[in-house]
Amino acid sequence: MNDVLARWSRRLALVAGLCALAATAAAFAPIVAPGFDWRLPPGVTPPPVPADNPMSEAKVALGRRLFYDADLSIDGTMACATCHEQRHAFTDSNATHAGVHGDPGRRNIMALANVGYFRSLTWGDPRIVRLEDQALVPIAGEHPVEMGFAKQEQVLTARLAASACYQRLFVEAFPETHGEVSMATIGKALGAFQRTLLSFDAPYDARWRGEAVATSPAALAGERLFASQGCASCHAGPLFTDAAGGAPKRAFHRIDLPFSGDQGLGEITGREGDRARFRTPSLRNVALTAPYLHDGSAKTLAQAIRRHQAASAISEADVVDLVAFLDTLTDRRFVTNPRLALPPTVCQAG
Repeated sequence: MNDVLARWSRRLALVAGLCALAATAAAFAPIVAPGFDWRLPPGVTPPPVPADNPMSEAKVALGRRLFYDADLSIDGTMACATCHEQRHAFTDSNATHAGVHGDPGRRNIMALANVGYFRSLTWGDPRIVRLEDQALVPIAGEHPVEMGFAKQEQVLTARLAASACYQRLFVEAFPETHGEVSMATIGKALGAFQRTLLSFDAPYDARWRGEAVATSPAALAGERLFASQGCASCHAGPLFTDAAGGAPKRAFHRIDLPFSGDQGLGEITGREGDRARFRTPSLRNVALTAPYLHDGSAKTLAQAIRRHQAASAISEADVVDLVAFLDTLTDRRFVTNPRLALPPTVCQAG
């Protein structure tokens, strides 16, 4: 009887979570994508799509090529995928990643699973809320320099426009602008591709759908701890982050780390109370995304858990159980899906 009640409880919670996900999408999704196949499990609402960048297969195909193309860096050595590797759930295994000129990275690379649902897209800046805008930050940003096109954006657009392959792909993706190659269309294509980085097929998902999935006693105990110890208050809902709904600033928290000098949200707001507050990362595929925290200073999940003040009262056995539960959030199909991988052919830039 207890098992039956537990299954029904999980299903009701899942329905509530999916409803919350749908509400999140509806809250800032001016349009849907008619005819676009999101390839989502039943009951999962697609991510919101901005009115000025409707989804299309051609746009996603272009965005995928751009995502994996090192010609998006000034010296041809770094692609988006250099830091966002599929096998690591679209992050990498470094604490931070240096830019093309050797500028040290400021913060740990964020994973991209389900990023299209998020209302806030960086560790410390709640003003960046559109994938189309965020995609251009590493390409042409200066704080720090990553891909190196700051104040040289015309070099990039001319490089791509000189490629016959890219000329064709931009025409197919943006017929309304006759295939214009611009920073705006580059950002739109990258945003469209990133919205397809959807991860809802972990063992956790299968079990909540009522499928027979072998789950260890430790993982089940960890799931109970996750709820009872308040982890789910920030790592909330089916996306395991509060960055997917509400006002963007609400997703920024201080977890009482030793202060590293990084002001986090306080750098943007200037408020003392926002010092060292950082956006809640999603925990989906978290077993694959080490190292952890905004500065990559936690090498293991156990260390990351212990860095939270709220974890001070839990035992080492509890930490082991929590790690076992978090491992059930790993979606192996997501990290091996060929539709999200390096394209089999490349466009040679001009």
